[in-house]
Amino acid sequence: MLLTGAMARSDALAIDETAAADTAAWPYPRCIDLDFLQRCHPRVADFFRYWDSKRGERQMPSRADMVPAEMKVFLPGIVLVAVRYNPLRLTYRLVGTREVDYRGYDPTGKDVAEHFAGSSQQEVLRNYELAIESKSFVYDEDCLLSADHSFQEAGTLLLPLSDDGETVNMVIVYNHYRVLTPPVSRPKPKAVERAFHELSESAQTLR
Repeated sequence: MLLTGAMARSDALAIDETAAADTAAWPYPRCIDLDFLQRCHPRVADFFRYWDSKRGERQMPSRADMVPAEMKVFLPGIVLVAVRYNPLRLTYRLVGTREVDYRGYDPTGKDVAEHFAGSSQQEVLRNYELAIESKSFVYDEDCLLSADHSFQEAGTLLLPLSDDGETVNMVIVYNHYRVLTPPVSRPKPKAVERAFHELSESAQTLR
């Protein structure tokens, strides 16, 4: 049934108020202080300490400081995102093999806003905004199932990188996963409940 005029506005307001109430009751599982090191997976903590060791006295290291040969154990879960400004735009530049398996496809070269991995586009983009604005880490605990339900996120760490020590030009992300044995067996979820989302560039709808 189509709603028009005041009825449509009233209905939209009710939906917005409900969404706001849900958000207040269930805050997004995000951490921006070092307390996360007490509860995250040891591999996530190891990657944070590696990044921290590379920045020295700076707020953040550069991409050149992050040496692949020293990161072999982390590489399957690494995602490297290029940052552009005016307007802010995030683009996948490198996506590790385990991350590709988790999503079910390779988003390298694609826009993060259109090919985000998470339960909410808004919250995923907010993670990046916080890392860029604060020039510091963001830990995401929104642990979702992979596209095929064979493994699950066990924490996501976003870390800023800068070539000049001031402007964030990349964000390096490390995702750790736990294998589900046996794999979780359940009906295929609806599009809005998928572990990853791909937005249509034209209609901007979930698929």
